[in-house]
Amino acid sequence: MTATTAFTVDGEPLPFVPGQTLAAALVASGRVAWRTTRAGQRPRGIFCGIGVCFDCLVIVDGTGGQRACLVQARPGMAVTTGEDGDE
Repeated sequence: MTATTAFTVDGEPLPFVPGQTLAAALVASGRVAWRTTRAGQRPRGIFCGIGVCFDCLVIVDGTGGQRACLVQARPGMAVTTGEDGDE
């Protein structure tokens, strides 16, 4: 059995396995989109998975523009989705 711990996403706890990125934990929980574009409100989540695009942006502990596919999940971190000003 693999040990899990949690961070919060939009105020709700989300478990993750140590070593997972935020995007991996979100997708593992069944969440494939976590923001929308300004133009057309198109859903966005993980696309490239290697930090090249900007589809998986989240706010991490108050710092915006963080790529969820690159940020390692840590216990207790606060993640906010649906960042304003995305295109």
